[in-house]
Amino acid sequence: MPTYIFISGKNWVLSLAELIAYFQARNIQFKIDYFSTEFFTLSFETYLDPQIIDDLGGTIKIAQVKTTLPSKTLKEAFIEKNKPAQKQTTQTIAASSALEGMSKAPDKLLFGISIYTSDNAIKPLGGRIQRFIGSAIKGKLMAQGKKSNFMGTGQDRSEAQLSHIEVLKKNLIENQAEVLLCIGKNQTWIANTVAVHNPFEFQKRDVYKPNQRAIFGMPPRLARMMVNLSACTQGKTLLDAFCGVGTILQEALLEHTTVVGMDVNSWCVKASEENLEWLTEEYGISGADFRVLQGDVERLAEKVGVESVDCVVSEPDLGPAIRETPTGAYAQRIIEKLEPLFLGFIEEAYRALRPSGRLVVVTPFIRTRSREAITMPIDEKLREIGFKRVYVFTDELFSSDAPEHDRLMGMASLVEIDERHKIGREIHILQK
Repeated sequence: MPTYIFISGKNWVLSLAELIAYFQARNIQFKIDYFSTEFFTLSFETYLDPQIIDDLGGTIKIAQVKTTLPSKTLKEAFIEKNKPAQKQTTQTIAASSALEGMSKAPDKLLFGISIYTSDNAIKPLGGRIQRFIGSAIKGKLMAQGKKSNFMGTGQDRSEAQLSHIEVLKKNLIENQAEVLLCIGKNQTWIANTVAVHNPFEFQKRDVYKPNQRAIFGMPPRLARMMVNLSACTQGKTLLDAFCGVGTILQEALLEHTTVVGMDVNSWCVKASEENLEWLTEEYGISGADFRVLQGDVERLAEKVGVESVDCVVSEPDLGPAIRETPTGAYAQRIIEKLEPLFLGFIEEAYRALRPSGRLVVVTPFIRTRSREAITMPIDEKLREIGFKRVYVFTDELFSSDAPEHDRLMGMASLVEIDERHKIGREIHILQK
């Protein structure tokens, strides 16, 4: 079974949840063999198209596994400086197919090494491992008559990892010229990077679209992750009832879905339409099907049609912009003021969804001075109208060799919040 490494973005839980939803929606069979804060290892029944990275918001790199070795051997090699273990490590890499692409490169080659591990005992040695493996690969290539240069990382970096931008700009994908060492608890995976996230495309959709709302905007990467969590694929219809300037709609339209936007603000309606027209032309989306309506969420189902959409993905008002960390009492007042809007929207979304349709909705996640999080109480409303929570992480997804995943089981929502933010996002996945 082909095995792939996925290097996650900052929010590894959200990144893993997105992968699960993405593959399930497309009936791609997989097992999670390993997961950590740094990377995931998944095995599949068939080979993946590397271009799927363009569909993902939370994955930085995809690499195909070429071989493995015991992490114990790697630790002996570099923590204990054991010479036979060092030799075994380099021989394992050289004997694998990890250097095949480099060997076939026509000209002088530039290659790189990146080390991923959440093991604090070995993480500080990343630079040393990177240089040692890089030197060994260069020697192996030289023995084959291939001239090469090794691209490492400077001592100013805390991690011995090439960024996805460096891999992209130095064209390391073409010759499978980046080797990843992904060090797990018991096993280390040696892999070649086959795809990297292109931040310039997301930046283009964020910065260069005709209309923007910097203060209230959602990053396109997060919008894409939410679309994937909704399981909305080609041929389905997605609704955003608080569309703003259409960021979620844009990401859904790139998946060749039919999109419907709605906003109470007439300027937003016009701005969304212009942004979607720009996207359609910029990306050459043939047969793009979209419409944007002006209306209040209280009449959502009436406006768009009862049981007319397959997916609803929305971020309603998350509250005021606040500079200081609020008290618990103030945070509670924010929630109470917004609660009627959210509960009314959830009810209308249920009416608008077709049977088995999904709602992905963001509610406020407010940090307080006491370090307590104040959140929106929606469970009673969900039970009342018939929504069921979708629990992304389930036992059958993990292989028998996977590490303990109990901490992921029963996770009712996914939280996205930066350290500097006072109000974050709690993402709920609900099914009719």
